[in-house]
Amino acid sequence: MEELADIQNLDVVGETKQYIVIKIGSEQYGIDINFVDNIVRNQRITRIPKAQSYFKGVINLRGEIIPVMSLRLKFELEPDEYTNATRIIIIKLEPQSAIGLIVDEVREVVTLGEEAIEKNTTADMSDAKSQYLSGIGKNGDSLISLLNIATVISEQ
Repeated sequence: MEELADIQNLDVVGETKQYIVIKIGSEQYGIDINFVDNIVRNQRITRIPKAQSYFKGVINLRGEIIPVMSLRLKFELEPDEYTNATRIIIIKLEPQSAIGLIVDEVREVVTLGEEAIEKNTTADMSDAKSQYLSGIGKNGDSLISLLNIATVISEQ
């Protein structure tokens, strides 16, 4: 109940956004909750031949075929290690297009005000990887890299 009261108090101070905090390796990332359609446990992924290396394949989620991609491979990290905490986050940027993102762990939902977000001012914005981040969120003592989810899932 305390958390709910805190969230309601934040509404008065400028605009706030909610992010789902995920872990990939030892890093924390935030995904704007408005784009998250569902979070599912890891399940059997059917491979697709000749797809990008970071596309793991497709899953059948209640009759809907959803492509699944590994954020670890997209970010050029070591391959996924599947554990009980591994989840697939279903992202919908548009009503009819969904994509699944494999993450090591889903941590929590945080609400960040504008004052707690440092916009991405990376010097080299031509670098595709720097465009994956929209900013850095400060949540207590921890920092959360906020993902620009449209750039992350686009095929460049």
